[in-house]
Amino acid sequence: MEAAVAIAIGILFGSGIWLILRPRTFQVITGLLLMSYAVNLFIFVMGRLWIDKAPLTLAPGTPDPADYADPLSQALVLTAIVIGFATTALYLVMMIGARGLSGTDHVDGEESDE
Repeated sequence: MEAAVAIAIGILFGSGIWLILRPRTFQVITGLLLMSYAVNLFIFVMGRLWIDKAPLTLAPGTPDPADYADPLSQALVLTAIVIGFATTALYLVMMIGARGLSGTDHVDGEESDE
């Protein structure tokens, strides 16, 4: 299971890097999104993959850590998703503004003669 998740994270991150190297701004933003999803998945998996385990305990007494999932990775990923959504909205607004001012959506601002 760990190998499949590691390969999936690697493919997602590699696809993001490939898209960042593209000449269009929308492709760059999509690459940044894919990379952030890969990092979020990595952080989430580092808290271990638990099935049917509660994230927190409200029972009195000393809890057994083996009975509960790690809530820290879940909280970090949730925060990263919210921050990623806000920065993506900012990137899209900047992309639309740059497209309106320059008339092109190339990263360097110049159309290539391909």
